[in-house]
Amino acid sequence: MSQPSRLAGHALVEALIAQGVDTVFGVPGESYLAALDGFHEHRERIRFIACRQEGGAAFMADAQGKLTGRPGICFVTRGPGATNASIGVHTAFQDSTPMILFIGQVASDQRDREAFQEVDYRQMLGPGTLGFAKWVGEVHDPDRLPEYVARAFHVALQGRPGPVVLSLPEDMLTAETAAAVLPRVEPAVAWPAPGALRDLRAMLMAAERPFVIVGGSGWDAASCEALQRFAEGWNLPVGCAFRFQDLFDNRHPNYAGDVGIAINPKLAQRIGEADLVLAVGARLGEMTTGGYTLLKAPRPAQKLVHVHAGAEELGRVYAADLLLQAAAGAAGKALEALAPPTSVPWSAWTAAAHADYEGNLVPQAVLPLDMAEVVKTIQRLAPEGSVLTNGAGNYSGWLHRYYRYPGLQHHGRTQLAPTSGAMGYGLPAAVAAALLCPDRCVIDLAGDGDFLMTGQELATATGYRAGTGRGKLISIVVDNATYGTIRMHQEREYPGRVSGSDLFSPDFALLARAHGWQASRVDTTEQFEPAFAAALEAQAPTLIHVKLDADVSTTRSTLTAIRQVARSRRRG
Repeated sequence: MSQPSRLAGHALVEALIAQGVDTVFGVPGESYLAALDGFHEHRERIRFIACRQEGGAAFMADAQGKLTGRPGICFVTRGPGATNASIGVHTAFQDSTPMILFIGQVASDQRDREAFQEVDYRQMLGPGTLGFAKWVGEVHDPDRLPEYVARAFHVALQGRPGPVVLSLPEDMLTAETAAAVLPRVEPAVAWPAPGALRDLRAMLMAAERPFVIVGGSGWDAASCEALQRFAEGWNLPVGCAFRFQDLFDNRHPNYAGDVGIAINPKLAQRIGEADLVLAVGARLGEMTTGGYTLLKAPRPAQKLVHVHAGAEELGRVYAADLLLQAAAGAAGKALEALAPPTSVPWSAWTAAAHADYEGNLVPQAVLPLDMAEVVKTIQRLAPEGSVLTNGAGNYSGWLHRYYRYPGLQHHGRTQLAPTSGAMGYGLPAAVAAALLCPDRCVIDLAGDGDFLMTGQELATATGYRAGTGRGKLISIVVDNATYGTIRMHQEREYPGRVSGSDLFSPDFALLARAHGWQASRVDTTEQFEPAFAAALEAQAPTLIHVKLDADVSTTRSTLTAIRQVARSRRRG
């Protein structure tokens, strides 16, 4: 059924509203003024959050996709806008996050002349197993615009979720169209074949030391709850893939820890000793497999069952013993249907795995500021179900090791972090979470180098009053005046030869106050609790500037110790 003729830019906004979108993130540009006018026309039903840089806007859209399970939406202008936003597209691709990036494009009669800011986005961001996006399209006919939008939602959501890019020529957006918007897209859901489930049950019955790794996107509360019941019924130890720690309740007696960077050595040993690994939803990428050593590629020493939503992912790296294609939302429910035996021979194995996890929560005291105690204080004082965000850097290791995430079934997503290792992710993700979930407490943990890559989004938070209602928005900046991860690797490979990793950092508290935030500085462990408690009571977003000695490199070692080991190795 047709609708009254209107600008295609307005029809685009109507199509987004039909898909249930009520918030989009972006940086305005002259290449899509007609769409911006559409947001004004429908401002009572959808809001455009104007960000300060396209990378931050794309990170916010990625966070939106993680929180909602529906595609996060980002709008940017051509050329520089698109290149800035590409970091968020790559993050969404590696994190399997549904997302759609809309890019204003040069007018059709200017194409292929290297017009002002012209880029061919199908070449730049084109799809592929190692690309940026699942699909890149360009809309030339305004009457087909709703078709392209619906397809973008389908592609972003189905199979392995991920980002889609739509290029929008300026003259197309200003053309008139009477095309009707299409209904809300619901993805097709893949379920594992019954015969494959029977084979999996037989493999479990034959196992002595099984281990489950859960990860990936597309999970919902019901499937996470079903996965937990499956683990309970079979008394299986469960570890969470890199930066997917909120998929299984970390307080549960079957939880064994996070399978990622700086993995608990006892957990790494346990996975190596397992005779059956059941990977559910996880891509089994480099970080989760310890550089493809915990599970040796292409043929692991352990028997491997891989359950994943994307057919293209199954068998791409590992020659598994059993492959099951299943959407994450269906995987837990399918596994729950496997009837467990009356008893299993690995109960002590599972109990020991959880005991190892509990033992890994005991830190060694560090003076004058102990990051382990900082994270434990956050755990103790923050409201149940708080959202924790972070970017890339060694500082995040304390969060991964010491924070205990509740399962997704309790509060939805509570961990927003880039498996792509993108710096600058945490603050934009926190701002997006605070705007999308105004009643929740949102806490960002960032390094000094990490924070300054997107710190201008402090202004976005202030401008849209994020963290000024029932919910809270808190940013904790860990300042050690260095790119800590790079410095660590330098000391391991070239001990004592530091180049390019030292940083000058501003007074972050003063910077935050200039943006309208409340702020404080913390130099000792004892100062953190009152500062954090005050932030939880504040009626404005708050930044806490935490000073950390650069020598405190990781949760397990110092730069001094790393340097000494490296020099000893060279002498040997």
